[in-house]
Amino acid sequence: MQAANELLFVGALLFVAAVLVSAWAFRVGAPLLLVFLVVGMLAGEEGPGGIRFDDFRATYIVGNIALAVILFDGGLRTRVTSFALGFRPAMSLATLGVVVTAAITGAIAAWALGLSLLQGLLIGAIVGSTDAAAVFSLLRNQGIGLKQRVATVLEIESGSNDPMAIFLTVALVALLASGEAPSWQIGVFFVQQMGLGLVAGYAGGRLLAWGINRIRLAEGLYPLLTLAGGLFVFGATAYAGGSGFLAIYVAGIVLGNRPVHALQDILSVHDGLAWLAQIVMFLVLGLLATPSELLAVAPAALLVAAGMILVARPVAVWLSLLLYRAPVAEKLFISWVGLRGAVPVVLALFPLMAGLDQARLYFDVAFFVVLVSLVCQGWTITPLARLLKLELPPAFEARQRVALDIGGDKGFELVGYQVPEWSPLNGAGADELDLAPGERIVAAFRGDQPLEPPEAARFAGGDIVYLLARSGNVDAVSRRFAARPLPEPLLERRFFGDFALDPQARLADVCLAYGIQPPADLADLSLAEVIVRRFKGVPVVGDRVTLEGIDLVVRQTDGKSIAKVGLVLHPPPANKDCS
Repeated sequence: MQAANELLFVGALLFVAAVLVSAWAFRVGAPLLLVFLVVGMLAGEEGPGGIRFDDFRATYIVGNIALAVILFDGGLRTRVTSFALGFRPAMSLATLGVVVTAAITGAIAAWALGLSLLQGLLIGAIVGSTDAAAVFSLLRNQGIGLKQRVATVLEIESGSNDPMAIFLTVALVALLASGEAPSWQIGVFFVQQMGLGLVAGYAGGRLLAWGINRIRLAEGLYPLLTLAGGLFVFGATAYAGGSGFLAIYVAGIVLGNRPVHALQDILSVHDGLAWLAQIVMFLVLGLLATPSELLAVAPAALLVAAGMILVARPVAVWLSLLLYRAPVAEKLFISWVGLRGAVPVVLALFPLMAGLDQARLYFDVAFFVVLVSLVCQGWTITPLARLLKLELPPAFEARQRVALDIGGDKGFELVGYQVPEWSPLNGAGADELDLAPGERIVAAFRGDQPLEPPEAARFAGGDIVYLLARSGNVDAVSRRFAARPLPEPLLERRFFGDFALDPQARLADVCLAYGIQPPADLADLSLAEVIVRRFKGVPVVGDRVTLEGIDLVVRQTDGKSIAKVGLVLHPPPANKDCS
């Protein structure tokens, strides 16, 4: 009993410390996963905490469950509509990209650590895949709004590249353990991992959605049913020989993109569960690390990390995206944001559990590479996005959203906002909200007093406003409230320009209106055609074509088409041609 009480006390203390330190991390822009990892290391046997922990099997179990929860939450928030933008390049990165990264990193590791080529390739396979926990955390929790195409590629890649990394790691562990070349069964293992993962994930997601919509439960039980169902899909797929990670990610995507009862409650609870999983996983990984052993391998491991970040990952990205004609800025960003996190550390446990020679070295090198990745790449993601002009004005969010169960698929929600002092609605009338048909103001409060009637109110900073809005229109309503001030480069008027133009307008006519000469080869094209020609793919908000004197910026899209084009004027020299 005493041991259980001590475990509960120490675990709660570490958890509270990690959460409190995260407030500091937000202020200085530190990657939260790095903070959780460092807290675990400080609590470990060589830190002030002095906790001795070396249970690799328990760490493997904790890591797998935590990764499953994180992937499920990521899948729930991934929109199928974004797949047209990033599915094929992401899958190329998740397969070819992992192989190339592992091969180049493995060759560097063999040289830097004085190992055989096979041993070096095993290290390359262990650190070859990007980590879903790290990518989801940094993209969604650092307040950065990326162009949708870039964010989609990174998220789908990190959620689907585990089967290739596991395949390579298992094959190399088997080869080093037996000394014999892997048989054709290794190839079957990879196909089985991918195939069963995709099929089980899709079927499991459909079954979960069907069950949630037909079983009547207390509202608080739906998120728990969802979690249990997701973990069942994960466990059953893994038991059958498929990739549980891929299955639970696909199940989350399928479930999150179907009309499901209590979806907002499910998303809210799973957001907290994903945080819980990240904190627990990285605290445990930090406890498992031995700083003195990390320092012993630091010089060689630093070479491995540098080779992976600066050589292997960029080469893999360029080769994987050759067929997709991605803009150079996007390739550079994707190359840099090849974040490593818990997955390499969990894969590094495979050689330890197999009893391979040098297994502890593989683990220490993988752990060091993860630390370097989180520090160097994780800390610089926001400034790099701004430097490469891939950051968008963030989508402003409601403070409360409650999906209304009205027995159909109309998709209405009760949405609450607090009007900021700097909002354009401060001082505006309720009629200036420009709500869509069927939407209306339900209530408005100033302090603890309701404004009557709410539809005739004139808003002031600090007012609380509740609206009945269509689910598909909530983001548009949120933007009207402009929920927080933005850095000068991201002010919406500065970013998108003062004017919203019809995408079918001819470039020649636009240039003529501002007294400039259009490029001869583009003059007869519409604004949309000019942008599509430049980007050669599905346009996304923020795509920008710079001509001399003007920028054309995609301001709004409708499916795969451009709905509005922003015009940013630059003061050109008099009578200067814009070609």
